[in-house]
Amino acid sequence: MSEEKLIEGCMAGNRTAQKQLYEKYSRLFFALCFRFMPTRAEAEDVMIVGFMSIFENIQTYKYEGSFEGWMRKIMVNTAISTMRTNGEHYFQQETEETMYQAEVATAQNFTYSHVAVKEIMKQIQQLSDGCRTVFNLHAIEGYSYEEIAEMLNINMGTVKSQLARARKTLQDKLKAYR
Repeated sequence: MSEEKLIEGCMAGNRTAQKQLYEKYSRLFFALCFRFMPTRAEAEDVMIVGFMSIFENIQTYKYEGSFEGWMRKIMVNTAISTMRTNGEHYFQQETEETMYQAEVATAQNFTYSHVAVKEIMKQIQQLSDGCRTVFNLHAIEGYSYEEIAEMLNINMGTVKSQLARARKTLQDKLKAYR
């Protein structure tokens, strides 16, 4: 079934179309949710809630931009909302000194093309909630500092320092692969 037919079926409330859409995208969105959540079980829960939100709001999809991108945004927002609701998401407010250190660390090169993606993802998963979330939003999802600050309701200095801390931690952990 084409994507357009899947969308139309989901808009009509067709359970078969919903199941096919879920099967088509569940692996991709589980991986996305697992990047944000500390455990597989929590990632699965977030993914299910995200799909429920997709099905509840699919009427609002206007066929502008990619459908996958539209769904991805719902999944990211679901993960962030879940972290806020559960109180697991903590961002330390930063001083001017740590903000300066964040600027310096962010400017450093961060390339490890020879390291297995699985190992990098494992190390990302072990970051603190704040670092992991900011790193995922910026480095993987492509959000700007401003967008992240707005999404998470934190100041831009905190975004930069969390990103710098994540990069530094990953660099330190991945030194063994040089």
